[in-house]
Amino acid sequence: MRCRVGKSKSHGVEPNMTPMIDVVFLLIIFFLVSSHLARRESRLALDLPSAATGEADDDPSPRLTINVDAGGALSLGAALVTVDDLVTRLQAQQATEGGVLRVRLRSDQAAPYSAIEPALAACAEAGVEDIALAVYGKERRP
Repeated sequence: MRCRVGKSKSHGVEPNMTPMIDVVFLLIIFFLVSSHLARRESRLALDLPSAATGEADDDPSPRLTINVDAGGALSLGAALVTVDDLVTRLQAQQATEGGVLRVRLRSDQAAPYSAIEPALAACAEAGVEDIALAVYGKERRP
């Protein structure tokens, strides 16, 4: 009589984990890249003005960010744009959002209103109705 030692035959079916690991790694990469792009648009060094009154924006839905630096240069997200290009991009974004576009306008404290007004006019021309101005509150000044 022969006794088998060591290897036992198992006829169970085991799932292949390779595709699942690939999907998890792809999700990790996607979230890393998307969070990097989201932080990039507010990374511009702007000295925001202070506000004595106002409310914090507690709405978690995303906003498109328009930046106006001290020299009056406009940027949408992290890309420099002209006023005409801003109108075109806002209209295109509004078409993809289904008509509801939320915009956050960040301007440097040293930027004159004459530099901010074209951004507001571009939003109005594109039909954007929900515009928030980014400012520091009294208690949250860095």
